[in-house]
Amino acid sequence: MDIILVPGLWLDASSWEDVTPALEQAGHTARPLTLPGVGEPAHESADIGIQHWVDAVVAEIDAAGAPVVLVGHSGGGNVVWAAAEARADAVTRVIFVDTVPPPNGHGISEFDLVDGVVPFPGWDFFEEPEVADLDAAVREKWAARTHSVPAKVPTDPIALEGSRRHGVPVTLLMGGMDDAEFRAAVSQWGPFGDEFSAIESAEVIRLGSGHWPQFSQPDGVARAILDAVDR
Repeated sequence: MDIILVPGLWLDASSWEDVTPALEQAGHTARPLTLPGVGEPAHESADIGIQHWVDAVVAEIDAAGAPVVLVGHSGGGNVVWAAAEARADAVTRVIFVDTVPPPNGHGISEFDLVDGVVPFPGWDFFEEPEVADLDAAVREKWAARTHSVPAKVPTDPIALEGSRRHGVPVTLLMGGMDDAEFRAAVSQWGPFGDEFSAIESAEVIRLGSGHWPQFSQPDGVARAILDAVDR
């Protein structure tokens, strides 16, 4: 099985480097991506929006030439969900890593621009539960390996025309919430709850991590992905 791994904001394909070996040892083909415009200055990336990221994933699905599993971390969840809508017949499962399927028309979030791009805001920007399991060495390592993202990407509304994605099985690998907790919470999240309830087959697995489990517990993430692939 080809497993396409899509990073969240500020990360590139290397952010999956501690996860991919276990996937490949299990006989799968790991395809971690670096998305368009990541790390590029504003004069090269100003026109790049979320649809360009979706198109890059769709192109990777097409290049695989066989059914694939999509994995999206954080803001990468928006990207893989739109790609699943575009290529529902070719996607056997979508796995969200500490994020949720977005409804049509919603962006990722808003962040400050610096020199026309969105740089990594630093670990102190995030709430403590999101970063509590990242020690000083991990924070230093990955902060140094972050990249800016194009200005439009975080706020661009995702375009989800149609409903084919709802027939694709979904696994949510959540940092802190188990299945019952998540379902109770998402039911209060308006259009996000409506989007989740429209999915025909969805499961929620609690990792017991912060927001970057691919850094804090890569073996656990790999096992959870493999378990989901084998469903």
